[in-house]
Amino acid sequence: MNATLLQSFHWYSEGNGTLYRHIKDSSDWLKELGITAVWFPPAYKGAGGGYSVGYDPYDLFDLGEFDQKGTIPTKYGTKEQYLEVVQTLKEKGIGIVVDIVMNHKAGGDEKEKFQVKKADEHNRNNMVSDVFEIESYTKFTFPGRGKQYSDFEWNFTCFSAVDFAEGQEKGIYKIINDYGDDWEELITDEKGNYTYLMHNDIEHRNPFVREELNYWGKWYHEQVGFNGVRLDAVKHQSPEFYKEWLQLLRSNTGENIFAVGEYWAPGQLHLLQKYIEETAGSMSLFDSSLQQNFHLASKAGAAYDLRKIFDQTLTLADPEHSVTVVANHDTQPLQQLESVVEPWFKPIAYALILLRENGYPCIFYPDLYGASYRDQGNDGNDYEIVLEKVDGIEQLLKARKENAYGMQRDYFEDANCLGWIREGDGIHKGCAVVISNKDQYEKPMEMGRPYSGQIFHDLLGRFEEKVTIDENGWGNFPVPAGNVSVWVPE
Repeated sequence: MNATLLQSFHWYSEGNGTLYRHIKDSSDWLKELGITAVWFPPAYKGAGGGYSVGYDPYDLFDLGEFDQKGTIPTKYGTKEQYLEVVQTLKEKGIGIVVDIVMNHKAGGDEKEKFQVKKADEHNRNNMVSDVFEIESYTKFTFPGRGKQYSDFEWNFTCFSAVDFAEGQEKGIYKIINDYGDDWEELITDEKGNYTYLMHNDIEHRNPFVREELNYWGKWYHEQVGFNGVRLDAVKHQSPEFYKEWLQLLRSNTGENIFAVGEYWAPGQLHLLQKYIEETAGSMSLFDSSLQQNFHLASKAGAAYDLRKIFDQTLTLADPEHSVTVVANHDTQPLQQLESVVEPWFKPIAYALILLRENGYPCIFYPDLYGASYRDQGNDGNDYEIVLEKVDGIEQLLKARKENAYGMQRDYFEDANCLGWIREGDGIHKGCAVVISNKDQYEKPMEMGRPYSGQIFHDLLGRFEEKVTIDENGWGNFPVPAGNVSVWVPE
């Protein structure tokens, strides 16, 4: 069956432990839709306790088990609930992808004094002070957990920089440590060196830190038995670290664990390719350039040349390492990387990632379930956001599960109307897909002689009339204005 990943959360997912219960209750439906893996949010205790989305990791060993940061469960539920939903999905043949944040830690338990230099925020290689002493929360003793699972205590030697210094203004304070005055080596010189992102930045050159993170990966797999990892903020971490970490994880578990990294660089395909090269192909990446193309196409309407939709994308250049998305928790409205795909274009975008050969598609929770929330925008005003379930998403998933197989033939000759067919593979019947960002069209396409005389209907219900394939294997497949139609055999 075609692989399809579900991102099971969004930035404003409801708290109080509802997420794990909700996904468990949805498991039969997800299997029916053809979801083959579920990506869970960071499952360990964050500095924000029961309110933490998970990207402010405090204790990686606390999966909602210990009374820390004012709560036993995480926002998403207890460890017991987490393991229950994981087991339920596994029993239905659905894989588990876990979200892993190893770029930084937050919410230290005790302050320490140590030497730093202050770095220029815009060019982190430029130090704007001499060496001086600060005090910051860099000691992590995990009093609520004690020594259970691990007796490792983090201190300032485990970090390369912090953004908090007692009595000082917020800034980037580069810690003077045993690994030289420079930062970890990255593949780009953005901001001089973009190793530092937030909170207490982990020093991956410290061998004790690497040993602990390698041990934790093995421990986490023993607890949960995941099949894949989503790696947060890899743009800010050394490719060498991840190459080693993934190699050891796969070796220690005896499993070829899938990995996808978040290297968000829209329009910079060369950086995605370089990171894949530097990590020796050990991980896939989200195709941020394709997501940006969807965003731009949805804003431009009929002015956008659909023939360019895959230009400068990882999906075109290296489909084996591409995970395709229409939206995620960072691109949704009111988030830092907001890059909204307009509702009218979303069915088209999902057809482009679900019903074609290339890429591993990832469905975003609100696009499948719908969502609503309130938050403050950059202008300081409060907004109520309603994200409607994508029109036809269940039928598109059904078409991927049942029809998107076999040879693909493209009909990309028109700037405003693209089409393609999938011939099927002997087990599954194929399909014909037409998308338009302008007028209603009718596109002639060849399904192949084996389909001669067969009648096709529009799975999305846009048209009541049927299409009959002629003796040469051709059919004329219509599409409504600014929409998508998917034609499958009766």
